[in-house]
Amino acid sequence: MQFDLLSKDSLSKARAGKISTDHGVIETPIFMPVGTVATVKGVHQRELKNDINPDIILGNTYHLYLRPQTPILEKAGGLHKFMNWDRNILTDSGGYQVYSLSANRKIKEEGVKFKSHIDGSYHIFTPENVMEIQRTIGADIIMAFDECTPYPCDYRYAKRSMHMTHRWLDRCMQHLEKIPVKYGYDQAFFPIVQGSTYKDLRKQSAEYIANAGAVGNAIGGLSVGEPAEEMYAMTEVVTDILPEDKPRYLMGVGTPINILENIALGVDMFDCVMPTRNARNGMLFTAHGTINIKNKKWEDDFSAIDEMGITFVDTEYSKAYLRHLFSVNELLGKQIATIHNLGFYLWLVREARKHILAGDFNSWKNMMVKQMDKRL
Repeated sequence: MQFDLLSKDSLSKARAGKISTDHGVIETPIFMPVGTVATVKGVHQRELKNDINPDIILGNTYHLYLRPQTPILEKAGGLHKFMNWDRNILTDSGGYQVYSLSANRKIKEEGVKFKSHIDGSYHIFTPENVMEIQRTIGADIIMAFDECTPYPCDYRYAKRSMHMTHRWLDRCMQHLEKIPVKYGYDQAFFPIVQGSTYKDLRKQSAEYIANAGAVGNAIGGLSVGEPAEEMYAMTEVVTDILPEDKPRYLMGVGTPINILENIALGVDMFDCVMPTRNARNGMLFTAHGTINIKNKKWEDDFSAIDEMGITFVDTEYSKAYLRHLFSVNELLGKQIATIHNLGFYLWLVREARKHILAGDFNSWKNMMVKQMDKRL
């Protein structure tokens, strides 16, 4: 994997770059649609490619390990072939999923013993076997196994957890050297900065991660319920330390406003279930604010879903029609809303990139944040 830093904004820390892998170029900043179980929920790969058009999507190690299971993925020739996706894929390491199973898991130095949310069977994730699972899934970018701490989090716990994440990182890296890639293309490995919302821990963790010398780095443990201001403060501490010549990935973030504010702090890569999950609940993101399409006010509004027409659904259907689909619980409604939201998120990061390259990102960002912070 190669990262080229193409441009920096003079009034913020925003950057425009280019990541090159064996599955193509990723222009940054980028948003990665979440394809948890080898599908971006409710969207055909054809629509994903032609209409939403992301350079990279995300798969989930925990979920793919449980279903369809790694032997099936290996037989298929890896996740790309299994789901018929020929662009980039990133897999997270399952650390976050294991964190969200708090009642059904035990964390020890060796790894994490957890109970499957599907059938209650017991499994163990260790830094070593998570590297093996991700080798078999075959994503272009794979993540270190870490512990994601909850919010709020006691300082002593956060510190202990962070040190364990660092020790796990060393084990991940040692083990990766022993296991070759499986499908004839390279995999890039990203470690993850932890430390909860404690500035000194974030600083320490960012230094440890920077010294690991990986080709890219991630920031984890944010967007877990902390106020946005704390997220921004922690991100800033970390981006000041992580090397400038490597991509920075902020995991699990966030709203359109969160994304723009974090681009301004020097983040290059994002993923979040928000555009797809909120779409399925009838919330649409637009450049002028959010729409709850279930509201009665849209019942006889025959204007286009979004005049900007980013994807085909925006002008092909009216707000009244989309509201009707939700009111009768028709699956098509969720699909339309999902395509719209993902199209908008990709438009937003690409627009940000254009403004970074043009040199007017900061004023554009401030205008967009104000505009999007409305309920329509």
